[in-house]
Amino acid sequence: MPSPQSLYLAIPLVCLLGAVMAGLGGRVLGRRGAHWVTILAVAAAFALSVGYALPQTLARHTFDANIYTWARIDGASFHIGFLIDPLTVLMMVVVTFVSLMVHIYTIGYMRDDPGYQRFFSYISLFTFAMLMLVMANNFLQLFFGWEAVGLVSYLLIGFWFTRESAIFASLKAFLVNRLGDFGFILGIAAIFMAFHSLDYAVVFAHADALRHALVPITAGVSWHLMTLICLLLFVGAMGKSAQMPLHVWLPDSMEGPTPISALIHAATMVTAGIFMVARMSPLFELSPVARTVVLIIGASTAFFMALLGIIQNDIKRVIAYSTLSQLGYMTAALGASAYAAAIFHLVTHAFFKALLFLAAGSVIVALHHEQDLRKMGGLRRYMPITFITTWIGSLALAGIPPFAGFFSKDAIIDAVSHSTLPGAGYAFYALLGGVFVTALYTFRMVFLAFYGEPRMDEHTRHHLHESPWVITIPLILLAIPAAVAGAVLIRPLLFGHYFGTALSVRPADNVLAPLGAHYDGVLSFIGGAFTAPPLYLALAGIFTAWYLYIHRPALPARIAERWHYLYAILRDKYGFDAVYIDGFARAARGAGRLFWQVGDVRLIDGALVNGMARLVARIARWLRRLQSGYVYHYAFAIIVGLFVFMTFFLRHGS
Repeated sequence: MPSPQSLYLAIPLVCLLGAVMAGLGGRVLGRRGAHWVTILAVAAAFALSVGYALPQTLARHTFDANIYTWARIDGASFHIGFLIDPLTVLMMVVVTFVSLMVHIYTIGYMRDDPGYQRFFSYISLFTFAMLMLVMANNFLQLFFGWEAVGLVSYLLIGFWFTRESAIFASLKAFLVNRLGDFGFILGIAAIFMAFHSLDYAVVFAHADALRHALVPITAGVSWHLMTLICLLLFVGAMGKSAQMPLHVWLPDSMEGPTPISALIHAATMVTAGIFMVARMSPLFELSPVARTVVLIIGASTAFFMALLGIIQNDIKRVIAYSTLSQLGYMTAALGASAYAAAIFHLVTHAFFKALLFLAAGSVIVALHHEQDLRKMGGLRRYMPITFITTWIGSLALAGIPPFAGFFSKDAIIDAVSHSTLPGAGYAFYALLGGVFVTALYTFRMVFLAFYGEPRMDEHTRHHLHESPWVITIPLILLAIPAAVAGAVLIRPLLFGHYFGTALSVRPADNVLAPLGAHYDGVLSFIGGAFTAPPLYLALAGIFTAWYLYIHRPALPARIAERWHYLYAILRDKYGFDAVYIDGFARAARGAGRLFWQVGDVRLIDGALVNGMARLVARIARWLRRLQSGYVYHYAFAIIVGLFVFMTFFLRHGS
């Protein structure tokens, strides 16, 4: 039997092999070969994750080893290695399963696209990058996976590169993530400065010894080392996991094909920041200040981004803003030290969010790539499988029992209510408000798309039908965990000992302990929901959506007109885009023009290059006048020169 190291190494490398074969062997493999080689590669990675890595982890066999040494510099070694523990394996299973569903779905969604093979190569490469990120046992490899995910996301968001909007969106995602990554790499540098190592095991083992250490910032000003490190790392997480104010790239990423929207927003790129903070729990537990910042930013993102989902008319953007909001819930849980609850919601969210994106893609394909909710309606009669699976995903997203999102979302809200950090009260009410708004915009989308009279043109309505099996089968397979994963996983992930030592929580900050003390099973947890506000807020949101968009469909327009100031704020997305585009970007372009016109054109080209040439030309023209060709001019010059020469020597000789 192959060694554990070989089997674990095969999981990401088989995805890389599939990407290389599909990308470089296009003429040999053809379209069918490209999708088969990448699907089989990801299926193999999923099979190894479930069939080998998961049983090993359940048997408490943790693997932590370096594969090879990348470099040795001044006594420090930098390795490529794997840490396979319960947190890693859970991410591996979720990433490979969702990626496999997306690969299968892509066969139907992209079948007429000229970039078919290139797309399969990209998504397989994306899966490889995410696996390298979650399997890393050191910060060097973590950063490699982190940047590789960002690079491939740039390629995928801008996949349709003939569209200006896609080019803009991919560039926006790339630049905003670089802002976050600048903080992230500074955090890694601070870790290396403090611990002289980038290995998780070394850093975590010595973190407690430096819990009170200070680092000088300026003369007479020092900061708490752990707070500085955690805040810098969290800046990276804000970029990848799209937390305010570095969230602006994610809605625009909808310019990419729908399969990659599902892959980016469900189980891969946007969850990288959540995973990273959970992995760094031994460090974050040493800084209440950093956790307070995480808690407040997460809760603010959960509520304020949810409000933006109410006014969106693009079906994919509605789901995109729901991703922003749900990432805010996960981030708030991390800030409250409920790391297990954050990862639990990450898992359930991966299933129902991938389901909703792929269901939206099914609708888009049926409507000949129409994405405007105002041009839909009545689709439940034509697309029953898409309709039912969308309902399942929507109920899970809204947090209605017994669907998956209910268990993880309620656990986060309960955990935050037990937090004693500053700002925990604000976070609790922000998360409660987010429950109502989430249900409202989710079922607004459902009612506008699937109910009422058809609002598409007659030609489109005449050709409406359910999507092919390569699209509907992934919907069905994702609907199953979206419905039951919460009930199945709540005990081991939240109140059992699945994570073991993979997550670190100080006893004084263990906000999940009171929940575990009163947990008596799934039915008891569901019953407790009827005595708490979240369930009733979710039901109120669904009822409000029905009243506004089914019972009184003319009312939303009147409300928007009546509250036009508030509507304008939401329409302008709180002005973040204006600040970035009209502020920072315009200022950067202005500075660039200034350096170009003044520095390059006038100073370098004008004064130095061309100026020196003009100076030489002027001197040459002046000297040329001395060369007149007349003998008496030369004789006169000789006499003058001789006079000066004699005067000089006679004066000094005397």
